[in-house]
Amino acid sequence: MKRTTPILIASLSLALASCAAGENKGNDGHRADIPKATVTGKPVTCLPIQSIRESIVRDDWTIDFRTGANTWYRNSLPRRCNGLGFERAFSYATSLSQLCNVDIITVIVNNAGSGPMNRGSCGLGEFTPVELAK
Repeated sequence: MKRTTPILIASLSLALASCAAGENKGNDGHRADIPKATVTGKPVTCLPIQSIRESIVRDDWTIDFRTGANTWYRNSLPRRCNGLGFERAFSYATSLSQLCNVDIITVIVNNAGSGPMNRGSCGLGEFTPVELAK
């Protein structure tokens, strides 16, 4: 019983923290306050890495990538990426000069005492060109 107590306390703490983490987030990882996106073209499978200027994690399912002054691509992940919306940080590794829908991203925990830690990995979806509502 003594060995399971710390694990039980840690599990309960994590469960409570995840409940309080996203005010505008339902249990499914979708946030209610992400900008609406109007599709402006056909989805593409890859973006050249050198053209990516910014990425904004919206929730556990959605990442917006800016490639030009006001050119945005929305990546709707095929499966929920637990913790992505809370941490809002990810990394990727690729041997190509493109980020593609077959690539894997890794959620990064930035506030870990000894430096960044990996939290889990998820697959990307297609990159859909969009105009974001202001």
